[in-house]
Amino acid sequence: MPALLGMTGKLGDILLSHGWVDRDELRRASLPDEKLPGERLGDTLLRLNLASDENVREALAIQYRLPFLRVTRRHVDREVLNLLPREFVVSSRIVPMFRVAGTLTAAVDDPTNLWAIDEATRLSGCEVQLVVTSAASIHSLLEDLMDDGPGSFEIDDFVGDVEEGDVQVIEEKGDDSVNLQELADMSPVVRLVNFILFRSIGDRASDIHVEPDDHVLRVRHRIDGELRELMRPPTGMHAAIVSRLKVMADLDISERRKPQDGRFRVRLETRAVDVRMSTLPTVQGEKVVLRIMDRGNMRITLSNLGIGHQRLQAIHDLIHRPDGIILVAGPTGSGKTTTLYAALEEINEPGKNICTVENPVEYNLRGVNQVQANQKGGLGFPEALRSLLRQDPDVLMVGEIRDAETATIAVQASLTGHLVLATLHTNDAVSAVTRLINMGIEPYLIGAALRGVLSQRLVRCLCPTCREPYNPPQALRRRIGSLPDGQYYQPRGCDACKGTGYSGRIGIYELLVVSDDFADLVSRNPTLGDLRRAAQQQGLMSLLNDGLRKASEGITSLDELLRVVSV
Repeated sequence: MPALLGMTGKLGDILLSHGWVDRDELRRASLPDEKLPGERLGDTLLRLNLASDENVREALAIQYRLPFLRVTRRHVDREVLNLLPREFVVSSRIVPMFRVAGTLTAAVDDPTNLWAIDEATRLSGCEVQLVVTSAASIHSLLEDLMDDGPGSFEIDDFVGDVEEGDVQVIEEKGDDSVNLQELADMSPVVRLVNFILFRSIGDRASDIHVEPDDHVLRVRHRIDGELRELMRPPTGMHAAIVSRLKVMADLDISERRKPQDGRFRVRLETRAVDVRMSTLPTVQGEKVVLRIMDRGNMRITLSNLGIGHQRLQAIHDLIHRPDGIILVAGPTGSGKTTTLYAALEEINEPGKNICTVENPVEYNLRGVNQVQANQKGGLGFPEALRSLLRQDPDVLMVGEIRDAETATIAVQASLTGHLVLATLHTNDAVSAVTRLINMGIEPYLIGAALRGVLSQRLVRCLCPTCREPYNPPQALRRRIGSLPDGQYYQPRGCDACKGTGYSGRIGIYELLVVSDDFADLVSRNPTLGDLRRAAQQQGLMSLLNDGLRKASEGITSLDELLRVVSV
């Protein structure tokens, strides 16, 4: 199957948003008198000299969610040219670049030519992965390459060397005296690692896994919470890839028997992306996991998290209070930190001193004093919190309450005129109260300090391109109970969602606002059952019910909901 990912937006809107054309130029190109029969907008703009060829091709790449680059002959393995007939390459203007593990990367100037892409897949016997380039680049490639003889191939990513600054390590360090360093700096390895980073960041992946096995080396990345295989490089490249990543993270490349942790920053186009790296020795070799923290994807506000208007207003009221503690509960990977960052952005203003204690600091927030906790270095959460309380804070954010000492300090701070936001690992909102009690916090202190608990999970959103109407079977209805009225959908899978049926994620939430009556109940050291009955009486919407509402609106599927919420 060709690697078309489906369309996103209209070509004219993309050109306009990037400043490559103006409205008058778009209007002129759309006039019936200016267009030739059957001519597409991009071709009309080019014929009338209203837009540059490169800008039109880059807009097409954005529209079809494909990489764009200026391909030159040095990015092409001449041996793969033989995978496609010469006449077909010339006529279809699809130029093979290189092949990695059964995937052929090819350059095109027209990603809409589906017939040519399907034919290239059939003729080469490979999965075809597209890169969009300018018409001039295709013309130059055809002139330069089609008459050349075969040459040697070095793995050419179409990122690192295309423009020297497209993907580059910021503050890269290393020890030039180590032979492994030379291996890690070899051009093919650098290019392959850059390609892995480029693809993963472009696909909005949260993690990259480099996993050795006895007979295969897998590179997978996690998108929307699900691991997907990216490629299988030759197993002989494992040591070089790991060494290259260690050089980037300033780790000891000669140490392969102990776990190591590091971080580095890369610059992709105009934005910086932070990457955390963790190595783990296994019987097959070192496994590497990279956590991608893309600030470009952190333009998150409370209003676009999917919380719902009524509860969103209640959260606004809670975070604008001058004191008390607000907890965000849920398992690892449920989006708690994102919610807290969105809340801090909401209340961040010059008149407030906002401080955070995190391990690690995932994103830098402007105007916020962020402290990296380091237990080994003597600055754990309790020590950092005590120090911050002497820094005249108005708002404190605690990355995670994981022990009694941290919980005690956070509660005491909330009772002495500070607003404290924190995360806690519990299954639902009500369980956060009993968790604090089990940590040794006096119930009357919890009742006095706690203002609210937001519990959350992340569910995958159905792909709007291929979702199918669905009538839930009776067995599922009996399992869940009452289903809200609405139109339900199920996933199907298409090119736009890479066959998964899902694209993106959204949160499901339950918000417990601590009323006076509920606070009195907490102060009397109640059971978990007592707390749940009281929460239901004051109208708590559970995680399941919020998820059912989103499923009835066609946002997610019932199967996806039941994957993350127990019934």
